[in-house]
Amino acid sequence: MKSNTFGWILLAPTIIVLFFFGVLPFLYVVYVSFHQWTPFAANPSMIYNGADNFRQIVFDGAFLASLGVTVAFVFFAVLTEVIVGYILAQAFMSDFPGKAVFRTIHTLPLIIAPIIFGSIWKLMTTPSIGIIPHLLQQSVGFDLNIGQSAAAAFIVTIIMDVWHWTPLVTLTLIAALVSLPPDPFEQAQIDGAGKWQIFWHITLPMIAPAVMATVFIRLMDALRIVDEVLMLTGGGPGSATRYIGVHIFREVFPRTNYGYGSAISVVVLYLTIVVCFLLYTGMLAPRKPGKG
Repeated sequence: MKSNTFGWILLAPTIIVLFFFGVLPFLYVVYVSFHQWTPFAANPSMIYNGADNFRQIVFDGAFLASLGVTVAFVFFAVLTEVIVGYILAQAFMSDFPGKAVFRTIHTLPLIIAPIIFGSIWKLMTTPSIGIIPHLLQQSVGFDLNIGQSAAAAFIVTIIMDVWHWTPLVTLTLIAALVSLPPDPFEQAQIDGAGKWQIFWHITLPMIAPAVMATVFIRLMDALRIVDEVLMLTGGGPGSATRYIGVHIFREVFPRTNYGYGSAISVVVLYLTIVVCFLLYTGMLAPRKPGKG
């Protein structure tokens, strides 16, 4: 009993901070989502409108288009980060010249603020001064202009996100690979198993919890990407990179539609929880006897 009391005393500061900076803001957003509120309008007071904001979301073409673009962005970005991160993690498991230097350089993007990251990519992709359009023009004759090409802008935002967050995936998977016991791999090699069989039947099941935890973190981060995209493309051209986070930003700040923006935030949170739950039950749920 004393041990449990002491444990709660130690946890109390963290719980208090989470309550004031996590739970209370969430409850306030939920409250605002049931109101029509434009605080800088002629009538700045909140007007209760029930579920009208959520009803509007269903028929909002801009939101549905933003949701579709966001799903595509999250899928390609997170999938690429997991694949590239695993390859780099396996590479860092072996010794090679310059490993320490390369590993340090590889983790540098993690310490850069998102808004600065977007500014860097803006400079690198501007047609008149950017090094990337220059190299593409000189090497393959391709004119890169993310201000005119929707496909180019979408692909560049994915590459930017991959470059920014792949080091996090790599570090997580390195920790998972280092913790694996050597006995199953030695036994599999003795039994004549190939590299693909070892990966599929031993490595992947053993690092699955770490992979899923990484996917959850990156999924939630990618769904709320705002700073980098606003600096790089501003959500354009058109609505090609108007992801959910950018769409909410446009609703809340330029249009000062706080009630509707809050409703979108609640819906996005709900969709994120549902997707994470489906991923968890689909990939980590125990197999039924006789089917595996």
